Amino acid sequence: MLGGGIIDTLGAPLRRRILREVRATISGAADGSARIALSDDAYFAPDTVIRRVHGDVTSMMVGGIAALLLQMLHPAVLAGVWDHSNFREDMLGRLHRTARFIATTTYAHRDDADDVLAHVRAIHDRVSGVLPDGTPYDANDPRLLAWVHVCEAVSFVDAWKRYGRTPLSAAEEDSYFDQFALIAAKLGADLIPRTRAEADALIADIRPELLSDHRTREVAALVVRPRAASLAAVPVQALTIQAAIDLLPPWARALHGFGGAGVGAPLVRAGTSGIARTLRWAFA
Repeated sequence: MLGGGIIDTLGAPLRRRILREVRATISGAADGSARIALSDDAYFAPDTVIRRVHGDVTSMMVGGIAALLLQMLHPAVLAGVWDHSNFREDMLGRLHRTARFIATTTYAHRDDADDVLAHVRAIHDRVSGVLPDGTPYDANDPRLLAWVHVCEAVSFVDAWKRYGRTPLSAAEEDSYFDQFALIAAKLGADLIPRTRAEADALIADIRPELLSDHRTREVAALVVRPRAASLAAVPVQALTIQAAIDLLPPWARALHGFGGAGVGAPLVRAGTSGIARTLRWAFA
C-alpha cells in the first residue's frame, strides 16, 4: 500500500492543476495574484463560524450563484445592474468582484476591508434611477441593502449546510448571521437579520415585491451560462450552476422559470458533494 507521502507526491500535479482552475474561475487570476492575505487583525477571528463557512470553496461558489439569482428578483436590484453596469460583457467580472469582496471583508486586515467597503459605498452613491413603472430606486436604500445582504447570507449558509465539511448547530447558524450582519451594517443596511429566524422573516416580508420579467430572464441567462477558464472546467462549473439552482427555494425557482428540483436533484447533489471533497483535498 502506498504511504500518504507518496500519494501526496503523485497527486501534486493534479492538485496544482485544480488550484489553477479554481482560482482562475473564482478570481480570474490562475497564478494566485488575486489571493487575499489572511490577517489576525481581521474583523472576524480565526475560530468564528463566518470564517469557516466562507472558507469552503464549493459552498461559496454554489451559494454565490444562488445569491445573485435571488437578488435580481427584486426589481430595484435588477435595475441597478441593468442601468449601471456592462453585465452583458462582464458578468464573470461581477462574480470575481463579489468573491473578492467577501474574501477581503472576512479574512483580510480590517484596514483593507474598510478600503473595499468604502469603494463599494462609493459605487452605490452613483447607482440610482427610475424603474419601468416610474418608481425611483437608490442603491443606498437601507432596505434594498438588507435584501442584497440576506440573499447572500442565506445562500452561503444553506450551501454550507448541504456541501460543507461538518453540520452547523442552530446556535452556530445564528452566530453566522450575527457576524455577517457587521458587513451589512457598514454598507448602510437597515433591519439586518441577526438570526436565521430574522432572515427568513425578512425574506417573507420582501417576497411580495419580487418579480421576473424579460430583463430578469436575460440577466439570469448570463449568470447560469458556464464560462470556466478552460474547457476542462466547464462540466464542473455547469454542475455548480445546477447545484445553485437546486439550492434556491421553490418559489424562487418558479419565478425564474427553472421548474422544480426534479428527479435530477439527487445526482446534482451527489456530484457537487464529490466536487466539494476534491476541492477540500486540493486546497488542504
